[in-house]
Amino acid sequence: MARRPIDVTIPDFTGKRVVLTGGSDGMGLIIATRLAAAGAELILPVRNHRKGEAALTAIREREPKASVSLRSLDLSSLESTAALGEALRQEGDPIHVFIGNAGVMNPPERQTTVDGFELQFGTNHLGHAALIGHLLPLLRAGHARVTLQLSIAANRGAVNWDDPNWERSYNSMGAYSQSKIAYGLFGLELDRRSRACGWGISANLAHPGIAPTNLLAARPEIGRTEAVPGRRVITALSRLGITGTVTSAGLPALMAATAPGGQGGKFFGPNGVGGLGGRPTEQKLYSRLRSPEDARRMWDLTQQLTEVPLSTT
Repeated sequence: MARRPIDVTIPDFTGKRVVLTGGSDGMGLIIATRLAAAGAELILPVRNHRKGEAALTAIREREPKASVSLRSLDLSSLESTAALGEALRQEGDPIHVFIGNAGVMNPPERQTTVDGFELQFGTNHLGHAALIGHLLPLLRAGHARVTLQLSIAANRGAVNWDDPNWERSYNSMGAYSQSKIAYGLFGLELDRRSRACGWGISANLAHPGIAPTNLLAARPEIGRTEAVPGRRVITALSRLGITGTVTSAGLPALMAATAPGGQGGKFFGPNGVGGLGGRPTEQKLYSRLRSPEDARRMWDLTQQLTEVPLSTT
């Protein structure tokens, strides 16, 4: 089945500073290349510098005039997020776009970050939230568009409020869903507080649908020596046009970060059946993300766990 071309139009980003996590491979590299082509000054914080250098080479092969540089970041370490925040604040340049795309999924056994948080909750949510907290002055200065990359997993499961680090009874997929629900609640609360306090930041959410990305591949660093069992099926469905491709999976986040208007509190994803694939569009919030009370509760819990003040005053 031949695919119809799917794309989004990205405005000129010349003079705009963009911070993108998870930009060294897969759909993150697609996002990075498109933003570099639009003229952005692109900062790629990476944990694996070998992959980061390969990404720089790939971007510059496509876009020889690209302005792109690497920074060190391990989202599973609050010390690392603080160090990157300090380094960028020392540089002093406003940040105009922040896309939190990096993540981990389904370690075969419960693992923790260096700070003792369940790995997926600590990396996917707390690490990003801490980094945003450290960058708030620069995000305010740039009237930034913030985009947080969720997953269709945020449409099931729940936040384990009584045991957010899953110490009593561990379920890998449940913990992954929680990490994405928490991340989404945080992003919506960031947008609300920005509007209430006049921070000038807008925050949107996106999800990529389903695509055969490296998130599903073997990940020895989290103890997964083989691809997840469903990856072959997803690859086959992608070829049939039922699920997305690695390229199409990055488009909702690009739309959330660059669409004209700059309004926050929106959610973007593929418009196909079940949100598995298709053209990126604005969508209704998942039911787990609709409670302002839960969003405030997650904001407070995030500050408590990370000990990073989520305010610019």
